Amino acid sequence: MKVSVVGSINMDMTVVAERIPLKGETVHGSEIHHIPGGKGANQAVAMAKLGAQVEMFGCVGDDETGKNLLENLKSVGVETSHIMVVENIPTGIAFITVGEDDNAIVVVPGANGMVDKAYVDRIRGPLLESDIVLLQQEIPMETVEYVVDLCARHQVKVVLNPAPAVPLKKETIEKATYLTPNEHEAAILFGTELSTEELLKRYPGKLLITQGSKGVSACLEDGTVVLVPARKAHVVDTTGAGDTLNGAFTLRIAMGADLKSALEYANVAASLSTERFGAQGGMPTDGEVRKAMEGR
Repeated sequence: MKVSVVGSINMDMTVVAERIPLKGETVHGSEIHHIPGGKGANQAVAMAKLGAQVEMFGCVGDDETGKNLLENLKSVGVETSHIMVVENIPTGIAFITVGEDDNAIVVVPGANGMVDKAYVDRIRGPLLESDIVLLQQEIPMETVEYVVDLCARHQVKVVLNPAPAVPLKKETIEKATYLTPNEHEAAILFGTELSTEELLKRYPGKLLITQGSKGVSACLEDGTVVLVPARKAHVVDTTGAGDTLNGAFTLRIAMGADLKSALEYANVAASLSTERFGAQGGMPTDGEVRKAMEGR
């Protein structure tokens, strides 16, 4: 079984503050950390820590940051042989403020902007060897659409995490096997006219909506709407929780789990990730997830 991620690879510059500042406001910070991140890389690391054979596809710059991020991915078992090192373009950076059990993020794409259609054409062979591909939207949207279409034509399952959210073409939504927005992203994709339940029923077996402390909702193939409640956590840092959920969900689906049980596993993994600092550093192992599920 092979799972793959096409997406962003960033260095997160994370500041811990008393709270997230308002527009025009200055607040005191207590710590600053440089932590490997990027939604794509985070999701690949989440799956690797859970025991998956996972390959990362993306781009980094030919700078020290890029070298460090490649070494970090290799250190946790992520396959990196098809990541492209781009000359004269810096590696992507995310500026993250953490405060009051939440975060605010500004992303500077850098080399992630070079994950284009030409790059996908170069790696299509190994990409199409995947059993399932996980995508996000920190790379060019035309690339996201291109990969979804490519995988659909070759019967490779796709999990599309539409974050950061921008409107999606109807055909992209239809071709994706699973779509995993949070409530805010779902409103951008589909508007606010329908309730969450009504929206989920339009896409049974495809759409799941994460709802923070409430949990995650989905409509099963038989039309039943389910809410998988969140596990109570001692929150330290929410950065990467959504990426952990997406990675864990994708892995469980690849292993043949049904939608509800995959969400139950992923929800627990995501909650565990919030109990330690840093996106990737807080991600749990399969053993930790199973132990937490047994204790519920």
